[in-house]
Amino acid sequence: QVQLVQSGGGLVQPGDSLRLSCAASGGTFGDNTMGWFRQAPGKEREFVGRISRAGDSTYYADSVKGRFTISRDNAKNTVYLQMNSLKPEDTAVYYCAGEPYGAPYGRYLYWGQGTQVTVSS
Repeated sequence: QVQLVQSGGGLVQPGDSLRLSCAASGGTFGDNTMGWFRQAPGKEREFVGRISRAGDSTYYADSVKGRFTISRDNAKNTVYLQMNSLKPEDTAVYYCAGEPYGAPYGRYLYWGQGTQVTVSS
């Protein structure tokens, strides 16, 4: 069982950058494909991106492609979401999630507690 604890987030201005972290404990972090999601008020949860177990492959939603970067450090059991050129529409609660090896594609079993990101002038 993997536990995920998020950090980072906060209030920033449009155009600013922010990095979220998601630290894992328990289980084997490197066995999990990691994803990031977000949910804005009144909206459904939205996929942001994902990174492979080895960290050699990433995939992003069109809405963040070119602005957000996901990376991971398996030695530190941590995955990161670097967000650049932030826009007001990026305002949401962000969640990291783990998809264990062998689980169906997109089946995330482990979730972080969520962290608020607010982009406003």
